[in-house]
Amino acid sequence: MAKEQGSKSIATNRSARHDYFIEDSFECGIVLRGSEVKSLRESKVQIAEAFGMLDGHEIWLHNLHIAPYSHSQAHSGHDPLRRRKLLMHRREIDRIAARLRQERLALVPLRLYFKDGRAKLELGLGKGKKHADKRQAIAQRDADREAQREIGRALKQW
Repeated sequence: MAKEQGSKSIATNRSARHDYFIEDSFECGIVLRGSEVKSLRESKVQIAEAFGMLDGHEIWLHNLHIAPYSHSQAHSGHDPLRRRKLLMHRREIDRIAARLRQERLALVPLRLYFKDGRAKLELGLGKGKKHADKRQAIAQRDADREAQREIGRALKQW
């Protein structure tokens, strides 16, 4: 069987960019069991409630729900909500830890994908948005959309 090339997205956390100002993002590996990888290939994952936590010199991902593989038996399955270790270089972990302490940021998973056959996670450092910030973002998006409509109408008439 040939090795997969390129990147294939599995799940994205759309609410992360709505709830947080993403200041920086990192690519990291994730420690998975065999049945979890098979479930990811079927896109049976929910990433919206997941979050990262620093524990010593390791980063762990909590609340990532990977549904049990459809063809697995009870003894060879996995716990859907177990915490999973993220794989990063020590320098990156130390840099993230320093920023978490100083700037009061959160570790937010942004995207889960396969890259060259390996499961990867895009992890972002985010600062929580206030309710007013969310309203401003919605108003800006609506204004941009209306401007694009007007440009389209003007081009049609011309």
